[in-house]
Amino acid sequence: YPLFDVLFLTVCAVITGAEGWEDIEDFGRAHLGWLQEKGLFEQGLPVHDTIARVISRLDAEQFQQCFIRWVNSLCEVTEERFIAIDGKALRSSYDRNSRTSTIHMVSAFCAQNKLVLGQVKTEKKSNEITAIPELLRVLDLKGCLITIDAMGCQKEIAETIVNSGGDYLLAVKGNQKKLFHAIKSEFSALEDDIKESPLERQHGRLEIREYRVIPAPKTEPFNDWHGIKSIGQAVSFRYDKAGKKCSLEYRYYISSAELNEETFATGVREHWGIENSLHW
Repeated sequence: YPLFDVLFLTVCAVITGAEGWEDIEDFGRAHLGWLQEKGLFEQGLPVHDTIARVISRLDAEQFQQCFIRWVNSLCEVTEERFIAIDGKALRSSYDRNSRTSTIHMVSAFCAQNKLVLGQVKTEKKSNEITAIPELLRVLDLKGCLITIDAMGCQKEIAETIVNSGGDYLLAVKGNQKKLFHAIKSEFSALEDDIKESPLERQHGRLEIREYRVIPAPKTEPFNDWHGIKSIGQAVSFRYDKAGKKCSLEYRYYISSAELNEETFATGVREHWGIENSLHW
């Protein structure tokens, strides 16, 4: 049986929910006519044991790299391509009987195309720091703005992105305490220049967002970050009509791109897309 035929059958079956070799064989028998119309399995369908032997001989790492390159070739490259990278534990992946650990995946998500460009499996949440560089190495980052939450705000990750031809937009929180307070101080020193923003109504909430971006100072701790050019502040005011509660939140970012407020706002909001369009 041609390798391509077996791979194509397996991928299609798994996409539709197959969870084992017998499920894959059942899928193939149910769709044999459709497969043969495409020139596949001209000599008939293999049994599930044969499918299992073929797939088990594959080099999983090589297959993953081939798959990622194929997916990237499908993703149309636009002038401003935003790639969000984030981790998520897979629901129902913990097996109580065998005490198998929960599967945690780090994904690269192209916001404009709504397409996962690649994924890397980690053992624990803390391993995102090591998994992100591994994922970056197999992606084409040229001309892209890579957005990562505070977990990935690491100097090595920033340097990897810039050296690969991309730009980073990294959220900064308490894990980079010195940088966080320096950015906060820079924006506190500015005069309030708040512009009117449209009021958003959704899911019983009223929300106003503001974005400010300025050139990064050439002093410590900013000059410790490879290629840094901009720092940003995102402010969100939210009123929950049901609970009648108000909240005001400030978030801070660094970037190797010379961002204007529009591009900065788009990058921040597109990163949320990985939660709404992928994780959820």
